[in-house]
Amino acid sequence: MRITATFLDEISTDIPHQNWGYAEWDLDFQAMQRIGINTVVMIRCGLERFITYPSKIMVAECGAYLPPVDLVDMFLELAEKYGMRFFFGTYVGHREWCDGGIDYKKEVDLDKRIVNEAWGLYGHRKAFKGWYLSKEISVNVKPIVHEFVELGRFCKEISGNLPVMISPGMLGRKAWLPTDKDAHDLDFERHYREWDEIMGTIAGNVDIVAFQDGHVHFWELPEVLKINKALADKHGLDCWTNSETFDRDMPFRFPPIKWEKLLLKLKAAEAAGIKNTMTFEFSHFMSPNSFWPQAGNLYNRYREYLLTVNP
Repeated sequence: MRITATFLDEISTDIPHQNWGYAEWDLDFQAMQRIGINTVVMIRCGLERFITYPSKIMVAECGAYLPPVDLVDMFLELAEKYGMRFFFGTYVGHREWCDGGIDYKKEVDLDKRIVNEAWGLYGHRKAFKGWYLSKEISVNVKPIVHEFVELGRFCKEISGNLPVMISPGMLGRKAWLPTDKDAHDLDFERHYREWDEIMGTIAGNVDIVAFQDGHVHFWELPEVLKINKALADKHGLDCWTNSETFDRDMPFRFPPIKWEKLLLKLKAAEAAGIKNTMTFEFSHFMSPNSFWPQAGNLYNRYREYLLTVNP
């Protein structure tokens, strides 16, 4: 089992910024390529007032700050240089996107216009190969599921049916901090029931579902990955795993994961019949260029593992 895709977490919610420019990102794309990563997914084009490209819409209507660098253009250039696919992540206007106070219709209308703007600016680029719908849910939040349908359909219509991806969570104990009193283990029956309905609703407008694998206990993971794969197959969706390379078992957020834990997760995905693994997220938690020195050690352990599976 190999990691072939990673998020690019340049507009982050809770991960420290590394303040990289073109030279540092170039080195990181080289490191990705060395271990076989062929797809990069920009996790979001903007979050509230911080954005990745000089969007006239987000500046005028969201009060966004004009960025000093066009990161979308830079990521596309580097993806083209290193033979990778680039997926464009949509805009998130609110950090708490499951908050019932959000006007989802207004949000979808805004995101459609941003997607249309981005396609006009970058759709001709060779590396532009797909879309990522940036909101994350673990259960059937119906307004967001409706948003996946509406926005996914729009993305596919304007781009000649390029694939659309989501990366949901799973409502297990590690979706919370270890000290959170509300934390509970995954309810397998609820997970099956709700994701059966969600996948049936989004099928045809979303192509790839890459569940985050860090929200459940390691001993729960083999069973829930099989459920995810079976449901995706039932509804004609491509089931990936988002094998997180940060550790949720620590009382702080977030260090690089222990190699043994990552290996357990990769083997569980392989046993479930899942063919594609992405990660959140290479540059902070697995890269030899990360501000975390342990990330470079994880990179080395993974390269050694690749030699054992492909000598």
